[in-house]
Amino acid sequence: MNVRLKELAERAGVSLMTASRALRDQKDVSANTKAKIKLLAQEMGYVPDSGGRALRTNSTNLFGILVSSLTSPIFSRVVLALEERAHEMGYEVMVAQTLDKPEREETCIRRFLSRKVSGLFIVPAYRMATEARIYQEVLTRQVPTVVLGHTVPFCSGFVNVETDDVLASHAVTKHLLALGHTRIAFLTGPSATPWGEERLEGYRRALRESGIEPDDRLVFQGGRFIEEGQKAALQMIDEGCDATAVQAVNDATAVGCIDTFLNQGIKVPEDMSVAGFGNILMSQYCRVPLTTTRQAKYRLGMAAMDSMQQLLQGNRPESKRLPAPVVTRQSTGTPPATVPLKRLKKAATETVI
Repeated sequence: MNVRLKELAERAGVSLMTASRALRDQKDVSANTKAKIKLLAQEMGYVPDSGGRALRTNSTNLFGILVSSLTSPIFSRVVLALEERAHEMGYEVMVAQTLDKPEREETCIRRFLSRKVSGLFIVPAYRMATEARIYQEVLTRQVPTVVLGHTVPFCSGFVNVETDDVLASHAVTKHLLALGHTRIAFLTGPSATPWGEERLEGYRRALRESGIEPDDRLVFQGGRFIEEGQKAALQMIDEGCDATAVQAVNDATAVGCIDTFLNQGIKVPEDMSVAGFGNILMSQYCRVPLTTTRQAKYRLGMAAMDSMQQLLQGNRPESKRLPAPVVTRQSTGTPPATVPLKRLKKAATETVI
């Protein structure tokens, strides 16, 4: 049986308004009355009607959170922070994933809008288009929105919170250069992703500052996943790449790269140094613990909620760029005396002959 607020108020011996205000922690209700009514509500099994409250207040106290993938070790921490802060604020959350598909992204946002969410947190499904109809609609409706990541032309009208990918990637390359590496390969991210482009730019900038002209022959297609790192490492081996270090766009591709090298008899870091980006859990427990960057995942979620609170108050906060310092582990070291992949390719050629 559903217990109504009227029944709760009668049982507590207070007015309907007092019962309602006590359950919402309003300041004009005494602490003793609040405690009494909340305890009675628990005993009676009273559950507030969120739909009715939304009609009365014109606010759902509901946030929509849209990420690329719910299994992402980066965004799972971001969502954790958002949900915790939302709970403290008395808000609920709805979470969905785009799988990096623009058409799915639009469907998810429309579903959020149909629920009249109080605010949106969105990891964009990045693409080459300069405009996106759904983002224009969100702007027109004036729904408080925080972009979780970089803004590009189609979502440039929104406040965002992002990692300073250029500076963080620059620091990783500087770390490898300081160890003595001058031939550093780079495994790129998916095309059209601004974070991938910024990390590549940070790498190139650090090389130029050290008097080394970037060599496109050392840039290999990586991606998001372990399998793509494995594929890139095999390509490096097949081409007899003269790199002595690899800088991957993220930790998953770095882990895949290390796995392939070790399976081919290439020692890490004695023969080849490898660094990643992100500091996801597996980086610490990789076959060779991975040097990487400490990407601010939980802190990014907290910063995003700070921005949302300002938007809800009618203010427009500044966008934020968060640092990601280098975490040095066992996967990076000084360069070997001979180029490892050339040596491996030569040995393979001689075996065939």
